[in-house]
Amino acid sequence: MPSQLVQNTMRTKRLPHIWCPGCGHGILMRDVCQAIENLGLEREKVSIVSGIGCSSRAAGYMDYNTLHTTHGRPIAFATGIKMAQPDMHVIVITGDGDATAIGGNHLIHAARRNIDLTVVVFNNSIYGMTGGQYSPTTPTGEKGTTAPYGNIDGDFDIPKLAEAAGATYTARGDCYHVPQMIKLIENGIKNKGFSIIEGVSICPTYYGRKNKKGSAVQMMHWQEQNCIDIKKAEKMTPEELEGKVLIGEMSRTVRPEYTELYDEIIRKAGGAK
Repeated sequence: MPSQLVQNTMRTKRLPHIWCPGCGHGILMRDVCQAIENLGLEREKVSIVSGIGCSSRAAGYMDYNTLHTTHGRPIAFATGIKMAQPDMHVIVITGDGDATAIGGNHLIHAARRNIDLTVVVFNNSIYGMTGGQYSPTTPTGEKGTTAPYGNIDGDFDIPKLAEAAGATYTARGDCYHVPQMIKLIENGIKNKGFSIIEGVSICPTYYGRKNKKGSAVQMMHWQEQNCIDIKKAEKMTPEELEGKVLIGEMSRTVRPEYTELYDEIIRKAGGAK
């Protein structure tokens, strides 16, 4: 029998999902659903928006007001929903390529506006759906089908990118540390403004095989040992942190939220009449 969480949050007739065995995206999708349940949000007040890519399949399985949009554009569609229905909890599920390559411009401007969206980036460091091309988050030196001799580009730090653009909540979690990831998503949903939570995922099929990372289990063990909470990292030396991935809440600030500012413009315009 399906678990209560699955029954409450999923379109069960569309299961099982089509992600590869060992893919971390199913864990991250469950984390989003658990965060929504923990906050007690009404289903009709939640909108899930996704773009194109492995991550964006999640919208089809989740039983909310869902929108599966075009490549790189989920934040643009989500902005429209939030502007039309400011009382909705609008959550974007996107991938590293969807969010920071073709969708990078939408990302930075939504952060700049501080519109009340929660963006969860399923980051598997590769374009998994289309054959394993390297993405803006593929680590320097790692291989992809379009980088057979190793990627020479630098990789984005997604929370830092979003914080610099104006996001008022940024965080990073991973597939292994599930309770923390759920809590970070909850915090992002509760934040009144633009929130982004990077979920470090695993792709054993394309990224893992190409870069000899071992099995899905071995990739999960790597996260267990190498994803370090930012508070613990404060007590570690630079040598100890070499090659580690920092997880936890990266930044939290307060700024006016965009739809509230827009409502104020409408009120002023009405008063001018």
